[in-house]
Amino acid sequence: MLTLTKVSQNKLKQKLKRGEVVLGLFFNSSYPALIEISGHAGFDFAVIDLEHGALHPLVAEDLCRAADCVGIAPIVRVGKNDPLSIQRALDIGSAGVQVPQIETKADAQASVTAAKYTPLGSRGLSFYTRAGIYTAAGANITDKLNEQSLVVIQVEGIRGVENLEEIVSTPHIDVIFLGPYDLSQSLGIPGQVRDPRVIERMSQCIDLIRKSGKIAGTFADNPETAKQWIDAGVQYLALGVDVGVFLQACQALVKAVHT
Repeated sequence: MLTLTKVSQNKLKQKLKRGEVVLGLFFNSSYPALIEISGHAGFDFAVIDLEHGALHPLVAEDLCRAADCVGIAPIVRVGKNDPLSIQRALDIGSAGVQVPQIETKADAQASVTAAKYTPLGSRGLSFYTRAGIYTAAGANITDKLNEQSLVVIQVEGIRGVENLEEIVSTPHIDVIFLGPYDLSQSLGIPGQVRDPRVIERMSQCIDLIRKSGKIAGTFADNPETAKQWIDAGVQYLALGVDVGVFLQACQALVKAVHT
């Protein structure tokens, strides 16, 4: 007798609900072993980046498989708030989708609508996908997939910050990820992410996100900054980018030999 395969539990979502801090890396590289290594190193999630860099959804699917092998949650960052992009990011079997450049409540609602099946949204339905376990899970899995998928939205510019009070009221958003670099650019100080104006705005946003019952997320490129944002209330913390981590490691090796 055929035993139907069950949709797996989203361990990352469970950790966040328990109030745990989770650490991840952005991935611009197509080599699956790097995601495996990050899982062995103790990271909780991998953001497979289809917004910046040259990754393709077909490659992203294999990176999701690599993440699943070591129990690290694959989150796919799409290039834009587009229903087809969001649907594909979830159909390849990711643990969730991360949507950039959210500026209004309507933007946030559009991302939820694209990410969730009816009655929560209008995500296109096919069970012949990795998410649908290629029909092995049977036909009645949409509620389970709705429950398990993680929806992360990025509030990055000053317009999104100014509309944050409305954005946080959007149902079925799990994480609101604050983008310090784009925020610094929108404030006229591109790249100056430690400027007091950026820090003040982000701190205010974190407080508002937490009061709304949502989870705050952000990016840090070093452990010291990461700890500061965790102390401020961030739970979902992306600690660097794979290529940047490799560059820093290489620079440290070269410097150690030449000094």
